[in-house]
Amino acid sequence: MKRTIKIHIAGQPYLVRSDADEVYVHSLAELVNARVSALKGNRQIATQSDMVLAALQLADELQHERQVQERLRGQVRQRTLRMLDYLSQIEAPPSPSRA
Repeated sequence: MKRTIKIHIAGQPYLVRSDADEVYVHSLAELVNARVSALKGNRQIATQSDMVLAALQLADELQHERQVQERLRGQVRQRTLRMLDYLSQIEAPPSPSRA
């Protein structure tokens, strides 16, 4: 069930509608805040550029992780197919004959 969660990004309040756990949403906000803080340095107020750069950094990390995940899925798929091929070539043991 979606609910409204109040978060703060770079000192600005935002209302977010989400069905995710409130603690999780706040942890995401803290992640964004950490990026924005690193970009703004000693300045008191984050600029729109800081927010955009933080979003781009996070999007870049997400895209990189998706590529890694896809590569790993491909490797698992290839190994599974090789194992299935190998197993299909193994001759089944003879069934015990009834005397």
